[in-house]
Amino acid sequence: MSTDNLAKIAQQMVAPGKGILAADESSGTIQKRLDSINVESTEENRRAYRELLFTTEGIEEYISGVILFDETLRQSAANGTNFGALLASRGILPGIKVDKGAKDLAFAPGEKVTEGLDGLRERLAEYVSLGAKFTKWRAVITIGEGIPSAYCIDANAHGLARYAALSQEAGLVPIVEPEVLMDADNTIEVCEEVTNEALESVFHALHVHRVSLEGMILKPNMVISGKGCTTQAGVGEVAEATVRSLTRNVPAAVPGICFLSGGQSDAVATAHLNAMNAMGPHPWELSFSYGRALQAPALKGWGGDAANAPLAQRLFLHRCKCNGAARTGAYEDAMEGEVAAA
Repeated sequence: MSTDNLAKIAQQMVAPGKGILAADESSGTIQKRLDSINVESTEENRRAYRELLFTTEGIEEYISGVILFDETLRQSAANGTNFGALLASRGILPGIKVDKGAKDLAFAPGEKVTEGLDGLRERLAEYVSLGAKFTKWRAVITIGEGIPSAYCIDANAHGLARYAALSQEAGLVPIVEPEVLMDADNTIEVCEEVTNEALESVFHALHVHRVSLEGMILKPNMVISGKGCTTQAGVGEVAEATVRSLTRNVPAAVPGICFLSGGQSDAVATAHLNAMNAMGPHPWELSFSYGRALQAPALKGWGGDAANAPLAQRLFLHRCKCNGAARTGAYEDAMEGEVAAA
């Protein structure tokens, strides 16, 4: 696929008012999600839950693409329509998570490196045949005593760049996800410093590996206080620090930045995105690629009972609508009460 076609798909992924649903939970993660509502993680329950999300009426107004897990891309709705084809029929791009997860980095206690490059070219060819239009690879950077090391940051940047190049070679738009975790007790200043280091390393590696910036999407963390920090940065401070880091490190050629929610609550993730867009205009689209922050209310509302599907879909559509508004800085706290009144 030409770089022009890759750029066209990337632009679709960050279309105005829209963002990406991350429904690519690994087997272990989706089990935790279903455990939280006392539902067994069987293939059928996973399929039914994903179908509930994908068939929600109206989400195409706010969702441009969905990241799928390997199992999900091969599954179908109750009427026999493959999920990828179902999404495509609604104008939503199907994508696929292609990494094999973060594993311990050799000689680097407490640090991880993402695996999955072996055989990736062949897997990408199959995903193209299954209808995928884009891919995702997540790297994790941990903040702690004496870490992250430059070794860890550079090893993950190298992996992200190799993955991105292979994806573009296959005609797929890569979502490049370097996530600085928010699990520690660090201040927002430390998060900004580490985020700067990670993004600088990633874009250097992307350049070395000849990745077309116009045909990729960045999925970074927001610059935020660690969960254990006694002083949590406010919405405005998070927005300013995040935009400052991106401005310093992300070339304007990148069409869009789709933030991960990283464990933030639904409303807080939306408020942060809204505040950043209210500061605009920016050289790139600032969008969302949320998993839990889009799905949590729907998952709880569903509870594994098909009779609750209408409620769950209403809750899911509401979160999509709120984040769609945040894409232009039009989100307001009052919108959170709209679903209760519906």
